[in-house]
Amino acid sequence: MADGLLWILSVALIVLGVAGTVLPALPGTLFVLAGIVLGAWIDDFARVGWGSLAVIGVLAVVAWAADYVAGLLGARRAGASREAILGAALGTVAGIFMGLVGVLFMPLVGAAVGEYVARRDEQRAVRIGFATWLGVMAGLVAKIAISFMMIGIFVVALLV
Repeated sequence: MADGLLWILSVALIVLGVAGTVLPALPGTLFVLAGIVLGAWIDDFARVGWGSLAVIGVLAVVAWAADYVAGLLGARRAGASREAILGAALGTVAGIFMGLVGVLFMPLVGAAVGEYVARRDEQRAVRIGFATWLGVMAGLVAKIAISFMMIGIFVVALLV
């Protein structure tokens, strides 16, 4: 019975982690990793060994880095100011309270407002906002893909 509850907790952490890959308020890949480690521990690491866990751990770090680096690269590549980057970060936080649409589009709005405050150029602000948004979306897609790779490795290790 106790193992059943632990497996339910493991799956719940993984599902929460997948949701967290989209919602910036939740550390998605950390929850996925925690659920996988719990699942491996339940089985005394018999089916999911340390090698699989090491690969999954590296993927978690890569997903975390991709999430932060992609937005910055999009902004930097377009020549964003510090204010635009700060605006994108604030927009991301504000978006958490606005649902999925806010999460997806408030970084764009924040970056555009920040760039406008810095340079007072509407066209540049829109271009910077869009470039920052593209970077954030690329990071989001990478984080989702890597999270599913982590889950896939876990499931294959459990079944093989």
